[in-house]
Amino acid sequence: MTSLLIIVVLVLLGIAVWQLTKIFHLTQVGTAADADHSEVANDRDNNVNGYIMFGFLGFIYIFTIICLWKFGHLVLGTPASEHGPQYDNLMAISMALIFFVQVVTQFLLHYFAFKYRGNVNRAAFYYADNDKLEFIWTIIPVIVLAGLILYGLYAWTNIMFLEEDKEDAVYIEVYGKQFNWEVRYAGEDGMLGKANVRFIEGVNTMGVDMSDPNAQDDITSSELHLPKGKQIIFKIRSQDIIHSVYLPHFRVQMNAVPGMVTQFGFTPTVTTAEMREMPEIMNKVANINQIRSAKSAELIAKGESPLDPYEFDYLLLCNKICGQSHYNMQMKVVVEDEADFKAWLAQKKTLGVAVKESKSSDTKQPESVEIPEAPVNQDGAEADSTAVAQIIR
Repeated sequence: MTSLLIIVVLVLLGIAVWQLTKIFHLTQVGTAADADHSEVANDRDNNVNGYIMFGFLGFIYIFTIICLWKFGHLVLGTPASEHGPQYDNLMAISMALIFFVQVVTQFLLHYFAFKYRGNVNRAAFYYADNDKLEFIWTIIPVIVLAGLILYGLYAWTNIMFLEEDKEDAVYIEVYGKQFNWEVRYAGEDGMLGKANVRFIEGVNTMGVDMSDPNAQDDITSSELHLPKGKQIIFKIRSQDIIHSVYLPHFRVQMNAVPGMVTQFGFTPTVTTAEMREMPEIMNKVANINQIRSAKSAELIAKGESPLDPYEFDYLLLCNKICGQSHYNMQMKVVVEDEADFKAWLAQKKTLGVAVKESKSSDTKQPESVEIPEAPVNQDGAEADSTAVAQIIR
């Protein structure tokens, strides 16, 4: 309570000083002391503002260069999907154009603000229009944007095109819910069974319709494995709210929307082991482990457990802020050769088997209760049956 009263007093004191300052300023209006504080800018004010504009231009350029030098290494490197290079190429062209336009327009803006700053001996010149100038600054953006849009549509068409009738395509359902992911692989029939949230029960956490024959050989997993060089077709669902399937190293992102199935397809081109051997990834891992080592030393000094060393893994992340644990909504992704992928998949139980085993374990009879021996009285005689019954109860 005392702290609150002190804060209130300080606030009121500040208001009082502010009001006194305003009163003092009003008493000086029209006097000689106020002559140099006119609200009308003079040549000195204009010169100061002109040089400040140039100074701010230098700040923008220097800040940009520092950011590129200090944080440029954080940009994702080699794309790990077939469509990734085309995506990166479109991004690079867009960023180069934006950077060029930013450098030129910012220079012109600040230069003209300095060159044509106010001067009492110079009057501003006004003209209604300049058709040639307006044509130039209209047609150039039109041509540039039209080129970007056409190339973007071409890239989008190539990326989003799916050969759904491809025989060796791998169908995987990605199921999002607060706050984790589950995946389901199509079995030997190559088709995913139908699903609905109304069917969620027991081990059937993805709501698969077990009456659908295509669902019996489906395989669920809490870790996403992908075969290198095979087209992956994701069928994406959400149990509760909008999530977003985000695989940054594969340049993949698609929303998971409740009540509908969205899809995205791509082909992985770099295995996890191959990515770990790339120099850029090795440098990043070494940098991260250096930071973690320093943090571990602090934890050990406090008597706490140190951090485990970091090892690169692909991750499936949620790119929508979906709640308090959004940051923790991630799944490990392993890209491997087709033989290793098939061996891993062969070790997994089919959903039909898992559901049957779960139901059979639920219907087992409870274990028989061992009835204790009848207690013996002090004289060696057994207690009557009523006492034994009470003990059993």
